[in-house]
Amino acid sequence: MIRVVLVDDQTLVRQGIRGLLELLPDIEVAGEACDGAEALEKVPQLMPDVLLLDIRMPRLDGIAVLEALRQEDALPPTLILTTFDDSDAAIAAIRAGAKGLMLKDVSLEALAGAIRALADNRTAFQPALTESLIAAIQRGPSASPDDEAGDALTAREKEVLHLICAGYSNREIAELLAIAEGTTKNHVSNLLLKLDARDRTRAALKALQQGHLG
Repeated sequence: MIRVVLVDDQTLVRQGIRGLLELLPDIEVAGEACDGAEALEKVPQLMPDVLLLDIRMPRLDGIAVLEALRQEDALPPTLILTTFDDSDAAIAAIRAGAKGLMLKDVSLEALAGAIRALADNRTAFQPALTESLIAAIQRGPSASPDDEAGDALTAREKEVLHLICAGYSNREIAELLAIAEGTTKNHVSNLLLKLDARDRTRAALKALQQGHLG
């Protein structure tokens, strides 16, 4: 059973999401919070497998919640749910530790898939939002000299990088590319080294920033 906590300042939204998730046999809503301040109290106590978090809330917004929980080493895999296609806020959320991003009008099937992906230590980004993020970053400043290491990526590493950004696990990447899982792990390790990233999420963010997904 995957335990989730819902954080949203709109009661009807929380009730709606809870009602939908209660239809699923493998996902349980362990608790709710109506704003960021309440989230900081409840999340460390409830220790959910996945946190569903709104960005725009009173008292403390979603970005502040992410940063505070990460500082306390109490940040579970977090899926941002938002009504706004706000690229700047999305990028800030990813930098603060979010593992996924979805619009609130997403289908139950897609939401459930994202929750299961995060619970399985994968990422989950809605394709439309990913395209928006890429476009926003491409409009921004060009990569700095420190980012040039990414230019040395091989064609296979770029394929693996695309699949990492799409939320696929090492096993899934191996199956899609018809290579051994151990080979995939080696490619991922090389990517983390070349992109100077501590984990897959940061590698995905750097890939977006440096234009490797264009």
